Amino acid sequence: MPPDPPALVRMVAADPCEAGIRARLLAPPRTAGEEEVRLTCSLRLSPGDRVLRRIVIEGAAASGLTLDCAGATLGRPGEPAHLGAYTIAIRSRPPSRPGETPGETWDRPSGIRIRDCTVYGHVRIWGMGENGQGPILRDSSHSLGHTARAQAAAPTDVTITGTTIVAAGPIPLYLGPGVTKVTLRGSRLAGRSVSTALYLDAESAENRIADNDFETETAREAVAVDGSARNRITGNRFTLRGQGALRLYRNCGEGGTVRHQTPSDNVITGNLFRTSGFFQAAPIVVNSRNGWRLTCGEDAGYPFGSSIDNADHGTGNVVAPNTVE
Repeated sequence: MPPDPPALVRMVAADPCEAGIRARLLAPPRTAGEEEVRLTCSLRLSPGDRVLRRIVIEGAAASGLTLDCAGATLGRPGEPAHLGAYTIAIRSRPPSRPGETPGETWDRPSGIRIRDCTVYGHVRIWGMGENGQGPILRDSSHSLGHTARAQAAAPTDVTITGTTIVAAGPIPLYLGPGVTKVTLRGSRLAGRSVSTALYLDAESAENRIADNDFETETAREAVAVDGSARNRITGNRFTLRGQGALRLYRNCGEGGTVRHQTPSDNVITGNLFRTSGFFQAAPIVVNSRNGWRLTCGEDAGYPFGSSIDNADHGTGNVVAPNTVE
């Protein structure tokens, strides 16, 4: 028989975790080597549970996994967070020799479901690089086809619902380069960030951000759409304290990585922007940078993308109607 068409393919659910996994996750870490727990099984917690260990969801072995917190708390309330110490990390495993073995693919997770959690710290999802400056990502960006490679390497189809993420320094939710089809729905981003509340990094696409409350105190805009395309950001409520809500742009040159994709074909509608104070930045700005960065020359020498043109080039974006109060 021929294979099912893609629309009919269903993700196989991960098996429930054994009791020992749950017990290990709930036990306080005694040493630095015990701070992480890798999940490849589905787990349901209880409302009174407190998880102090970091959760790592890695590779295709974790595909189909559901983490149902049922109101449980992850992370350490009131403690400053560090960039590398993610409360939840969802990441791909690289090939044994990236770039050296033709046809060898990244081992990525998909079909991940996270719901009803209170997360203190930050959640990061990534494939080739944690951010736009990773060395493997940078090398890939120096040839055509980079967007497709980055997306094929990164986690896809991750859904986060009914969850509060309370930032304590780093960005509470970061979607790394190439990440696709993440849904954040019915959730809340709070706390304090040195940057944004949500970051959609280069070459990411087709993410859905719907019906959430953005309450994070940020040092800049609440949501950065950095070379990210075909996202839908709808029905959200933003509490703004003088900073803007969304900026659509394409980083140029930073870390020597060529940015290929433009911030295009995004739909940003039905959102509510609550403002306060006398001096308010515009809630939404499309093409907000257009080469005004000192790093723009760092990716010079390639005949494509941000290497030959530092402008943002966002097109086809729909940014109305929205409401400002």
